[in-house]
Amino acid sequence: MFVAYYDFKMIKYRFLVFLSIICLGAYGQPKNLDFFIASGIAKSPLLKDFENQGRSNAIDSMRIDAGYKLQVTASSFNTYSPTYKGWGYESAITNGANFSQLVSVSKRLVSKDNLHKQYEAINLQNQSLNVSSKITEQDIRKSVTTQYIVAYGTQQQWMFTTEMLRLLNQEEEVLKKLTEKNVYKQTDYLSFLVTLQQQKLSITQIKMQLQNELTTLNYLSGINDTAFVTLSAPDIQPIVVPDIEHTVFYEQYKIDSLKLLNNDAIIELNYKPKVNLFADAGHVSTFMLDPYKNFGFSFGASVVMPIYDGKQKKMQHDKNAITENTRSNYAGYFKSQYKQQIMQQLQQLKLNENLMGEATAQLKYSEALIEANQKLIVTGDARITDYILAIGNYLSSKNIITQAGINKLQIINEINYWNSK
Repeated sequence: MFVAYYDFKMIKYRFLVFLSIICLGAYGQPKNLDFFIASGIAKSPLLKDFENQGRSNAIDSMRIDAGYKLQVTASSFNTYSPTYKGWGYESAITNGANFSQLVSVSKRLVSKDNLHKQYEAINLQNQSLNVSSKITEQDIRKSVTTQYIVAYGTQQQWMFTTEMLRLLNQEEEVLKKLTEKNVYKQTDYLSFLVTLQQQKLSITQIKMQLQNELTTLNYLSGINDTAFVTLSAPDIQPIVVPDIEHTVFYEQYKIDSLKLLNNDAIIELNYKPKVNLFADAGHVSTFMLDPYKNFGFSFGASVVMPIYDGKQKKMQHDKNAITENTRSNYAGYFKSQYKQQIMQQLQQLKLNENLMGEATAQLKYSEALIEANQKLIVTGDARITDYILAIGNYLSSKNIITQAGINKLQIINEINYWNSK
């Protein structure tokens, strides 16, 4: 008998190497987690949107600067009001005709503090965009990693199930010959065939599931491909838990606070006197008397000083105060939820590691029981029902370990998501 001359673990190791070579030959080099994350980030339209908004804000900043430079305009205003036998517009009002060709220059005077606050508003918008971009990138990283872990776990289950099918096929040949020699009953052989067929069915189902999960992974990564590929083991390490104030998620609350303070300052500046200088030069004439002498220029200044507007200034400050209260409530709630989530995830991680340790110990017993039954099958001393039960226990323990390993990676992925800086 084949299995009688080989250690069960050695067979498993050699088969995994053999299967890996087949997979690599059929589907090319394995793709790793970084490949899918990089693709998802590079093809995200939302990240491109944030980038374009940043460029737009840069233009707004230049427009502010341009708005306080000299503004030069050209204007032409020409009217003629004819009269006939006393009928027509009053000449004292219309002068009969009015022709004006002017070039005007104006400049708004603004304090450095006012300019600084306007630039600061745009700077804070850019900071918000940067935070939103980081959070979006983190969302992509998390969703792609989550799906990658699921797909990788299914791949591991498929490889393991395929391994078991190969070993069962070898046992089936031996058991068939022993049954023909009446060492085992026909019913024992049929029971083993049922287990074998169930294993084949499981492989088909897992293969379909793996294909669907790979397609989903490609979709989340922005990859238009349905090819069956192998996935490398994800290298996901836990990040040291930082203080909540140092996470990118809390950064937005701090920026929002700065925005409100800047808004309050802008409200105060809007109630300061506004000074505008202006000048013009050109030709203004009624063409009634010496029009060639009507070339000239003028200059002046205007000052606007708010006095009373129905207490709108206080209303704007009150509105900002309400917004700040809302921001503070959300920030406090986020702090509480953040701590609770981290504590819960660390607890789940510990429980999951305990489960993995127990399942690993159980797996060793199952492996030993299978090896013992394999040796007894040769002599006809093994009970097929016991052997099938041992195989079932082995598969169950192996699945628990696989799922526990996947859960561990998912928990670490969740912790790393909230710890993003």
